[in-house]
Amino acid sequence: MTKFTVNDKPVSTETAPDTPLLYVLRNELELNGAKFGCGLGQCGACTVLLDGQAIFSCLTPLAAIEGRKVTTLEGLGTIDNPGPVQAAFIEEQAAQCGYCIPGMIMRTQGMLNENPSPSEEEIREHLNTNLCRCGTHMRILRAARRAAGKPPADEAALAERSAT
Repeated sequence: MTKFTVNDKPVSTETAPDTPLLYVLRNELELNGAKFGCGLGQCGACTVLLDGQAIFSCLTPLAAIEGRKVTTLEGLGTIDNPGPVQAAFIEEQAAQCGYCIPGMIMRTQGMLNENPSPSEEEIREHLNTNLCRCGTHMRILRAARRAAGKPPADEAALAERSAT
């Protein structure tokens, strides 16, 4: 029996301790914000928070979360009352297909939990582990900056700097 907290609610499961957290979240708890992407911790679609820090739930076995606190996309807000990071992503229209966005939101929230005022470089470095196949990177970065309370950046200069 593994006991932990998800979105401030105590839960327990008899699932094998080597089962990835992602499967329990989606299949048992019906929390579908975290997505299965690669299953290898290379895309970030499965990102959730563990004790406030972003992790890949596809790589994290249940044994590693005993007694700990997990937060999923569903724990940040609702459709009617989105959390601040969710609201920033909505305002910046950061989603295209939307598959990566839950992971991007969770990674942004984890970053802000650790550092409420990240620099542009810190934002880019922190989000670098999550992939967006649709190419909405600039919108995602704008949303992360907005969530961090940063002014809009000169995107042409940022794009040029990224290319070098």
